[in-house]
Amino acid sequence: MKIHEYQAKELFEEFGIPVLGGKVAETAEEAVKIAEGLKAPYVIKAQVHSGGRGKAGGVKLVNTLEEAREASEKILGMTLITHQTGPEGKLVRKVLVTEAAEVAKEYYFAMTVDRDTGKLAVIASSEGGMEIEQVSKESPEKILTEKIDASVGLRDYHLRYLADKLGIKDVKGFIKTGLGMYKLFYAKDCSLVEINPLAELKDGTIVALDSKVNFDDNALFRHPEIEAMRDPAEEDPRELEAKAYDLNYVSLGGNVGCLVNGAGLAMATMDMIHAVGAVPANFLDVGGGATAEKVTRAFEIILSDKGVKCIFVNIFGGIIKCDMIAEGLITAARTMDLQIPVVARLEGTNVEEGKRMMRESGLNILPASSMREGAEMCAKIVKEAA
Repeated sequence: MKIHEYQAKELFEEFGIPVLGGKVAETAEEAVKIAEGLKAPYVIKAQVHSGGRGKAGGVKLVNTLEEAREASEKILGMTLITHQTGPEGKLVRKVLVTEAAEVAKEYYFAMTVDRDTGKLAVIASSEGGMEIEQVSKESPEKILTEKIDASVGLRDYHLRYLADKLGIKDVKGFIKTGLGMYKLFYAKDCSLVEINPLAELKDGTIVALDSKVNFDDNALFRHPEIEAMRDPAEEDPRELEAKAYDLNYVSLGGNVGCLVNGAGLAMATMDMIHAVGAVPANFLDVGGGATAEKVTRAFEIILSDKGVKCIFVNIFGGIIKCDMIAEGLITAARTMDLQIPVVARLEGTNVEEGKRMMRESGLNILPASSMREGAEMCAKIVKEAA
């Protein structure tokens, strides 16, 4: 789960990470009122879930209250298009109004999980204000990484080492920032805590000029205060609807809709679709305890994606029975007047009954004997529909 920069800034303040003054506004009038309580110059920043906002015109440095009003009016309501939003962009509904800073040097500082070692990765670089992926590609030697074992935890000496390598003068401020990030990471079950840039000001102090925090979705049940920060306007409406029905759905923008039970099988199904020359439109795991109603809802969500040209149902019946999947499939097809082909591969409990039900339904449901055969059938359908 992602949150806005202004929300991450609030968490930074809670955990003692130094930030500049400022608040969020939804109108130009609110932005001016906030700026009145700050020291000029001001920075007006679009609040959308995307990086690269400055390059896209979503960040403005202004010197007066009138300029703050004009910048806010320009940014609010604009569709911000960045390399992360895609060509459709994101509508700006809020701006963060902050004080500007006299920056001497910018750094990158972040914490995330190293999946290979199962440790916390503390990442720092002297190339702040740039996309870390670009730095990794062009100047990998400028990225420092410390792997922190949970049994030891982040210690002052880890941060002193990084500060020394980066040439940071305010070592105490850097340590305070790092320890605050560490406490935030574990207290809120984060998957990423990032400051880019972390600025060393001309007076020698350290301050976070940007704030980004992502959370582990699987741990949100422990954090209702974090769940309350979710901005539905920033998320795919299909994914939100799926969540309401306890379906695991991620939109991928392809042409073959996928309805699968089990995350591993769903991943394998998407790989197979790619391997035969088609593109999966989504990841959708109906889970082991799916009901006919959940299957119907899953179909509705898949069909709401206009890019889908066919649907691949790939089910291994263990806890979930094939005849129940067939019932949901038939109900969905009849209820929604299904106009696109459905390829169904069923294996496992009650598979023969499920196949019989589909065969006798009279609907355009094409049986497949294997995952590869089903994927190839989908690829052929998509090619013919192009």
